[in-house]
Amino acid sequence: MTLPVVTPTALASVVVVTFNTCEETLAALRTVASGFTSLPHELVVVDNGTDGTAAAVRAALPDAVVVEPGENLGFARAVNLAVAHARGDGVLLLNPDTTVLPGSLQRLVEFADAHPRHGLYGGRTLRPDGTTDPSSCWGAPTVWSLTCFALGLTTALRRSAVFDPESLGRWERDTVREVPVITGCLLFARRTVWDALGGLDEAYFLYGEDADLSVRARRAGLRPVVVPDATIVHAVGGSTASAGFKLCMVMAGKTTLLRRTWGRAPARAGVALLLAGTWVRARLETSRGRTGHWAVAWRRRADWRPGYPHARTALFGPAAPTAPPVRSDRDPHADRDPHATRDPHADQDSRTDRTPRQEARA
Repeated sequence: MTLPVVTPTALASVVVVTFNTCEETLAALRTVASGFTSLPHELVVVDNGTDGTAAAVRAALPDAVVVEPGENLGFARAVNLAVAHARGDGVLLLNPDTTVLPGSLQRLVEFADAHPRHGLYGGRTLRPDGTTDPSSCWGAPTVWSLTCFALGLTTALRRSAVFDPESLGRWERDTVREVPVITGCLLFARRTVWDALGGLDEAYFLYGEDADLSVRARRAGLRPVVVPDATIVHAVGGSTASAGFKLCMVMAGKTTLLRRTWGRAPARAGVALLLAGTWVRARLETSRGRTGHWAVAWRRRADWRPGYPHARTALFGPAAPTAPPVRSDRDPHADRDPHATRDPHADQDSRTDRTPRQEARA
């Protein structure tokens, strides 16, 4: 990928997708401003849920741009919808179950401005107790990593650099390091890079889409990197209630990633290894006299094994035959000017149902 001449980011668009986590989302959004010391930024929130988050965000944070798609779009489509409404020349994805530490987002953007060849930038995530949450980045799946999963080694020897390679070993995410996968919990890209990559692949519903983006970035010659000075606190899994159901979505994301980024024969082998590893863990749970999340995943393997879009219907039911109109605080077709500031009151009496044109993504 040929990068344009990079000027300092003028406006960072912080994108948050939420689903029925109103209080957690409001708490997260209130910490965003502290993440910047001088860089102008905007909040773009897509509410996939039905718990009143959109109204609550508008009331608490009138400067935020709130988009209501009227249905659960999943993560990839919702992020792309948010970016379509964003005006910044930088796109920053942030989970709704995070706490931003002072200055962290500014440092992430400044590092990106100073080192443009990386393309995708992640940070360091901590658990609420202050320990490292390794989920800010991962290794890419390989035949070896999936074989280790199938044999149970990734569980028996968790965070082993050799036998659990996707964990990236015991590295505490405390040094600058190029990594195969930056997760969407905290991810920054210049808008030019985001657009050149085509955004998130909307074939994914939930999980796997950030790994897919990282794969495409690396194939384009970019080098995703973790910036430890950009630290947030992450309460993992705020938008999914059932561990077994969440695991089915994770596995659907994994099988979709293999099918879309590996060749046909390697992908089949990879999916078989995922099935084998799921069976091993389900049998282990059963032998201990309990039905855990792996048993649920094994029982519902027919739902996630084909990947998305099959898994979307199998796990969530059929989508509405006609998409409802999108309600938004901003016209996505308006010219983007990252130097412009938004009047928080300008749209309050003129919100209309607008459906931004979404280009199909491979």
